[in-house]
Amino acid sequence: MTAPAPFAEIWRGQFLESVHSGHAVICDASGEIVEAWGDPDAVVLARSSSKMIQALPLVRSGAADAFGLGTRQLALSCASHQGAQIHLDGVGAWIKELGLTDDDFRCGTEESRDREIMEAQIRAHETPCRIHNNCSGKHAGFLTLSKHLGGGPDYVAPDHPVQRACLEAFEEVTNQTSPGFGIDGCSAPNHAATLHGLARAMAHFAAAPEGSAEERLHQAMRMHPDLVAGEGRACTELMRACEGKVALKTGAEGFFIAIIPEKGLGIALKAACGTTRAAEAAIAALLVRLGMLDPNHPAALKRINKPITNWDGLTTGILKPAAGLLA
Repeated sequence: MTAPAPFAEIWRGQFLESVHSGHAVICDASGEIVEAWGDPDAVVLARSSSKMIQALPLVRSGAADAFGLGTRQLALSCASHQGAQIHLDGVGAWIKELGLTDDDFRCGTEESRDREIMEAQIRAHETPCRIHNNCSGKHAGFLTLSKHLGGGPDYVAPDHPVQRACLEAFEEVTNQTSPGFGIDGCSAPNHAATLHGLARAMAHFAAAPEGSAEERLHQAMRMHPDLVAGEGRACTELMRACEGKVALKTGAEGFFIAIIPEKGLGIALKAACGTTRAAEAAIAALLVRLGMLDPNHPAALKRINKPITNWDGLTTGILKPAAGLLA
């Protein structure tokens, strides 16, 4: 196995204090590797970075059209949202249209990641609901597909028609037989593939024809970056900085993907240490490398060449991408 490549460096004064490493692959529309760092054959779990793949059956089955879903619902089906009011309103209206309630979700409860809502619930002695879970949009998509297919209520079970459809789509777009799955934070199966396979899947999305399920999903993400994540989050800020030309999605344990339609390219990367700051620095650097992101944009500077400050506001160091990612 090829060793992970340097992703990001932490400098404190003149000293290189820490180095984050990882694996990254850029694929073209044919599925071939354009550039790679680390080990393209590393077997990984893409976690929430695979949500647009899990949403493919929702569109391909005809469920999205049968239930009148628009671009906002499709964006939410790919989201790891903040639990802000814009997300709660969107998912809440969606499941109400399905004739379902919060109890029908199988994603578990989670405190809202929106500080204002979280603090308001604490002050009111209210407990969070399942709709506050950052994956509730994906699960609304699962519920829609399950209703369309006539599936039972346990839609996260690996042998449920919804999850069988997700696995079929996953193996198709990665062009690999998955070696297995782990259970994600939201209780749904999350299938494994090589990093090359996942970059190939993202390139497949990027090159998909107009009107296809893949194109509808990445277009919805690019149209509604605020729904895919939330204010202050990397997915939302970087998609805005790329002026809607790139669909981006983070995943737990240091994963990130990019879909770049105008170049027919897909990116998948994994920080070996599992840290968010390493993955965000790496994806921002690769977007700069490909000419999709202005290195001086505030959203870029927040993740590359980012000053590190102490509790007194003094600049004590800098987070910057490894040189091999930028040039």
